[in-house]
This record gives sequence, structure tokens and C-alpha cells, in this order.
Amino acid sequence: MAENHASFWRGHRGLKWLAVGLVVLLAALGVAVSVILHRAEPYLRARIVESLESRFHARVELDSFHMSLLHGVLAEGRGLRIWPPAQVEGVTVTPAADKTDPLIRLEQFSFRAPLHFQPGKPFHIVVVQLNGLDVHIPPKSHFHRRSDAPPQSSGVAPLISFALDKIECTSAHFVLETDKPGKLPLDFAIARFTLTGNGGGAIHAGSVMRFEAELTNPRPVGLIHSAGTIGPWQNSDPGETPVQGSYQFDHADLASFKGIAGILSSTGAYQGTLRDLIVDGDTETPDFRLTHFGNTMPLHTHFHAKVDGTNGDTWLEPVDATLGHSHFIAQGQVVRVIAIDPATGQRVSKGHDIALNINIDNARIEDFLHLTSNTSTPLLTGAVVVKAALHIPPGHVPVQRRLTLKGAFNLDQVRFTSAKIQDKITDLSLRGQGHPKDLKSADPETTRSTMQGDFRMAAGVINLPALTYTVPGATIQLKGTYGVEGGALNFAGFAKLNATVSQMVGGVLGVFLKPANRFFKKDGAGTEIPIRISGTRKDPKFAVEFRRGRGKPKDNSAPPAEKP
Repeated sequence: MAENHASFWRGHRGLKWLAVGLVVLLAALGVAVSVILHRAEPYLRARIVESLESRFHARVELDSFHMSLLHGVLAEGRGLRIWPPAQVEGVTVTPAADKTDPLIRLEQFSFRAPLHFQPGKPFHIVVVQLNGLDVHIPPKSHFHRRSDAPPQSSGVAPLISFALDKIECTSAHFVLETDKPGKLPLDFAIARFTLTGNGGGAIHAGSVMRFEAELTNPRPVGLIHSAGTIGPWQNSDPGETPVQGSYQFDHADLASFKGIAGILSSTGAYQGTLRDLIVDGDTETPDFRLTHFGNTMPLHTHFHAKVDGTNGDTWLEPVDATLGHSHFIAQGQVVRVIAIDPATGQRVSKGHDIALNINIDNARIEDFLHLTSNTSTPLLTGAVVVKAALHIPPGHVPVQRRLTLKGAFNLDQVRFTSAKIQDKITDLSLRGQGHPKDLKSADPETTRSTMQGDFRMAAGVINLPALTYTVPGATIQLKGTYGVEGGALNFAGFAKLNATVSQMVGGVLGVFLKPANRFFKKDGAGTEIPIRISGTRKDPKFAVEFRRGRGKPKDNSAPPAEKP
């Protein structure tokens, strides 16, 4: 076989030299192309820098740029930096801004282009891949209008231009600074995102681009998927760049906020600019709870909000929420509170300050009591209407001790779940109507009452300065406190009954008590009795305080402790 092969080349010497010549030619071409590429790299690097400087009207630096021929032209670059625009369309940067970090940093980029090139037409690039993108947008005050005219283009078309279909990026970091004193910038990481031309076209300078992004939200921790459009990019102030899109927020753990817990999911849409967004969305938290108590309730919200993108501050306008079977509306704000760290002198976030006006218009009191109780059985049931102001400052203590809640409420069709309390209410109602003989046959479950008054909750204690409790045949006016955590009861006031003392007692004893009726009648009531409620929710104690007589309890203090 080897002899036949050798004899073939001896018989075809011309073909042999032709093959050798082709190999040498290909090698020479390879060397020539390598030399051309090597010499072309500085020019293409300059063209990339020039294009970016023209696009951003800013200083641009690129540490390295290399090309190779591998399935077309492969280009790679490292260490790209773009500073805030020095002059663009009548806008200039303040001297302070010239000393800032670059507007954009990029660790690495790469792209491919076909080998064929036609003069006058751009290189068509299917995709540019980016890694390690860091965007740091200065506050708006770093940009100021100038009166002189913008620089004019030379009008000379570049020798080489590019057309780009898609940008793919991994590991991006976005910071949006704020002018507001005492506010931290908005800072979040993006795991990946893609940019394409709007409508399927190429990405052009000053065009609207479509994007898809995936990022991890820092608080509450969860994964956000978002898609929409961004642009045109505003050189004069990148924070004013228009953006709109939709989002899906999955598996957000509310435990990152002290005092509450649950797994939240949310979907919605947004529009506006990077600095000023309007967001509409819905949230679902099937296991919302206060960590101190542990009972869970399903919570659904629909919200319309304005978000300051410079710091994440949010104005809720409004939130339409359902907790269990209870509907309420909240309006207000959620803003970050900033302090100076004495050790470092740096600004740090102390947490969020929440201030809301709440209107509970169609709700059940048992839903809210279930959320603020360690037991599965609430203190009472009934329909509730509340108007209140809620304030939760930042801090490290549990949320139930930080929040303050002040307002007015009205409870209807009230029934106490404690048989001991409900029996007392039934006894009071029947005696107040003058029907003590019906006590043995009465069903306490059918006795319903109403309750209304003002309240203030602070440090885990509800203060009720003027509580009116009404049951058929009787009206009770109380003031005092209720401990949210331990259920401590501390109330004093007066019970006004329709029946007289003798009618309340009934029977033979009632006949003997008729002379006493006149001592207890007052202001149209058949009987007025000073009463006191103490003990706890689980073990309440009721007492009549004749020693207090008809004098009202002092308005500026809680009632005194009951003596044994």
C-alpha cells in the first residue's frame, strides 16, 4: 500500500508541488490574517471607544480588546469604563461629579460577527455577551443645563459601523443615587438580563429596547422576573430614562422584616422613569402572621403605589386588602430611615418607617384578634368598622411593641367566645330588662351586643378612654386597658340598666328592695351601678364597686387595682 502511495506521487509530481504550494499559501494567508487582525485590533478598539463616547457623550476607557477567526470574527474586551456625560445636548456635569466613579463599569464583553463585510454597511452582530456590569447613576443634582449650543457632528460617516440584535448580561449591579438628605441610594443586584431592539429590530442609539431580567430582591428576599421596555436612554440624566413593564415576585420571605412572617408572591405592572415609578399589582400571602403570636391568616392585597426609585420609598395610593374574611383599605407611606453609624461615620439604614391611614369597612373582629393571639380562639366575634392611623417606626423590638394605632371603632353583633363572659352578658341583659326569672332557660349564644369607642394601642397595650357597651336592657360605659400579649383586663365604669333594682332581683327579695330603687336611679336609667372588670381574658373577674358611688373614674389614669 505504501509503495502504491509513493508511486502515485512519483507519477504526479506536478500535483504534489501544487498541494505543497496550497499548504504554504494557506499558512501564509493565516499569518497574513493574523497580522491584519493584530493591526486591526487597535483600530476596532478605537472605533468601539469612539462609538461609546459618541453615544454617551462621555469619557470612555477600554483596557484590552482582542480578535480571532473562529466561526467568524470573535471579539473580546475587558475593563470597559464609561464616565458620566461631560457635555450632552446642553447639559454639563458639575466639577464634583467629575470626581465620581464611572457611570458604567464592565468586566468583560464578547461578540461574534460574520467574515464577510460590505463597505457602507454595518457589521451585523447577533448577540453581545456581557459579564460583571456595574451601573452607578449619580443624583440629578450632578447634571446642570448649559446655555451654549451642543456640539455638532462632523458629518463624516465612519468606515466601520455595527448593527446589534441582542445584549445578554450576567452578574449586573445597579445603583441609583439620590439628592435627598439622609437617604441611601437604591441598590440591587441583577442575576441576568437581555436587551433586544423593540419590535424585533436592531438596537440603535436613542432607541426603545425590550428587556427581560431576573434579580433577587434583598428585602424581602425573593426572586423577581420582569420584562418590558426601557429607553430612549437619557444622556442628560440617566435616572429620567423611561421604563415600563410587568413583574412576577415569587417566594418572598417576610421573615426578613422583624415581627412578621409568611411567604409572599406578587404580580403587577409599572411605568414611569427609573427615578419615579407608578406600580399596580397584587400580593398573596397565604400564611401571614405576627411572629410573636404565631397564628396565620391569608392576606391578599391589590395596590396602586408611587415608588421613588432613588431610595425605594413608597407611597401607597391605596392598598385594597383582605385579611381572612375582612376587607380594609390603607393609604400612606413606607420610607427608609437613615442614621449615621458612629463607628464609621457612614449612612446606614435603620429600617422602614410605616405610616398608614386605615379604613376597615367590612370586617370581622375575630380575624384581627386571631392574628394577635396565641390561641386559636379569639376573645369575641362580630362585625367591625374601624378608622385608624397606624405608625410602625423602625427598631429591633417586636413589631407589636413598636406599633401605635389610634382611632375609633364600632362592633356589632358581638358574642364573647368565653362561656363565663357570655353567661355574665346574658345575666346582665335579662336582669337589665327585668326578666331574672328567664335566666335558667336562656341561651347565652343568642345574646348579642354592640361596642363602640375610641382607642389607642401602644407598647402592646390597648387603651380605651371611652368605651360604650350595649346589650338589650343595659348600657355599660367603661374606660381602661387591655394587654394584647397576656390578655390583662383593667376596666372600670358604670352599668346603666332599664330595670330598677327590685326588678333586676325579682321574686320576694325584689319586693323588699323596692325602697332602694330610688338610690340607684339616675339620668333616666332604672339602675346605675359602678362596676369593675379585671383579671385576664381567660379568667376575667367582675365586681360591683359601691364605694366608688356615682362619681366617674378619672379620665387621665387607668382605674386602680382591685383590692382583695
